[in-house]
Amino acid sequence: MTRHLVVEEPGPLTTVQDEGRVGRSAIGIGRSGACDRASYRLANRLLGNRPGAVALEVTFGGLVVRAEDEVMVVTTGARCPGAPHNGPVRLRSGEVLRLGAPVTGLRTYVAVRGGFAVEPVLGSSATDVLGGLGPAPVSAGDRLGVGDLAAGLPDTDLAAVAEPASGLLEVRLTEGPRRDWFDEEAWRLLTTQEYTVSGESNRVGVRLEGRALERSREGELPSEGMLRGALQIPPSGLPVLFLADHPVTGGYPVIGYVDDSDVDRCAQLRPGQRLRLDARARR
Repeated sequence: MTRHLVVEEPGPLTTVQDEGRVGRSAIGIGRSGACDRASYRLANRLLGNRPGAVALEVTFGGLVVRAEDEVMVVTTGARCPGAPHNGPVRLRSGEVLRLGAPVTGLRTYVAVRGGFAVEPVLGSSATDVLGGLGPAPVSAGDRLGVGDLAAGLPDTDLAAVAEPASGLLEVRLTEGPRRDWFDEEAWRLLTTQEYTVSGESNRVGVRLEGRALERSREGELPSEGMLRGALQIPPSGLPVLFLADHPVTGGYPVIGYVDDSDVDRCAQLRPGQRLRLDARARR
């Protein structure tokens, strides 16, 4: 008999996520998947789920789910008031899990032992907001079935994981393939100023506000392949840092790449938060 969680309130945006669609860029399909992969994977490890189990990605809290049957759940990523965090808990039949707005961070991962049973599309159950693939964002009244991807339970009952940054976040940056489209002054400006995260940011990318960069070359590029962590400079001169639902190709120059592990940390940036892109940064 399939167990279920019923969505009573979806919050601002709750999507279904897994590891994403691997190896389909050649046919124009991006990977998608969890924005903060480290937090998503931690949630599944804490429950003893097999890799790739489907979880929920909750943006700025607000999710309320009710257990129709007894299940084991966990939340990771941005800590939401009202919900146990970084440690699995048993949710008995009729009990409610309610996520308040996180104090720091943006995205919270809600996993259930066994994973959520969601029909895959092209090999993944991930919701891709740019490509329009996968299940629709979670809505009130949805009944989310529990899958069978559970393995042995781990011995850890609480993960000692640092909270997402609340103030200035400094991340590592390396030069990109179109660094030569910008002079030394532009590179200095990029790597020394404190950018502000724009309210127009989403799962596609983090849009940054600050002093614009000027190109040292004229003309436009043919479309090139894009990767998670690419820092693209559109005509506005204001960087866009690509996240999970980034486009497969793009025609604006990529001046640099944020270190892959630091992209997970950037997925927790909130509008108004500050970010420094430092070619010398170390954690």
